[in-house]
Amino acid sequence: MKVLFTKHAENKFLVLRLHGVNISKVKVISTISTPALVDHASRYPLVVAQGPLDKYRVLRVIYKRRGDNFVVVTFYPGKKSQYEKGKN
Repeated sequence: MKVLFTKHAENKFLVLRLHGVNISKVKVISTISTPALVDHASRYPLVVAQGPLDKYRVLRVIYKRRGDNFVVVTFYPGKKSQYEKGKN
């Protein structure tokens, strides 16, 4: 599996860092590799992978498959309270 990042996704690392949120490429890739939740339907043909970020937030990674590659379009932190509703 090869993971590629769009220009937007590459820039997102800096934008989030400027807002005090440090997310590494390793974290994005591990969220795709071992997600806690995967949504194939809501943004089809894009896939949303979600995994834990910290005590209060999750990391959501939006990507698409291109052959054997995964192309990360964007990613963002989200509140657990918003994205893990009904998950107890």
